[in-house]
Amino acid sequence: MKRIWAPWRIQYIRAVEQKGCIFCDKPRCDKDTEDLILYRGKHNFVIMNAFPYNPGHLMVVPYRHLGKLEDMTTLERNEHYAMVSRAVGILREATGTESFNIGMNLGRVAGAGIADHVHTHIVPRWNGDNNFMPVIGETRVLSESMTAIYKRLKPKF
Repeated sequence: MKRIWAPWRIQYIRAVEQKGCIFCDKPRCDKDTEDLILYRGKHNFVIMNAFPYNPGHLMVVPYRHLGKLEDMTTLERNEHYAMVSRAVGILREATGTESFNIGMNLGRVAGAGIADHVHTHIVPRWNGDNNFMPVIGETRVLSESMTAIYKRLKPKF
């Protein structure tokens, strides 16, 4: 029998549900490297997903705590979209990927893990990145460590 070791997944398995909102709390700390924050804009920030679907899975998040897309101001929305676009360009350059899934899960029923704080996912995709492992084994195989990806992406922002 073959085994795939994914020791970083234990953090997700043992994660204690936090009080408050991680998207509000993390930017208030001065621990960008530890918290995987890649870039801070005036109204939004870019953060790596701590439990990614693929290496380089990023999120663009407004600082302001709001659960509805339509509650974003024009300035927040414009900067948000500009950051999504910039992040795609940086990921394309840094990872060589040509394809992306970009989207929002608005509300718990839509699949939002953090339903009360709007955020946009940017997931790089490669041919063959989604094989039998997530379907049969309920395990994602990530080919690069979070630290290595962070170190590669941070200077590009």
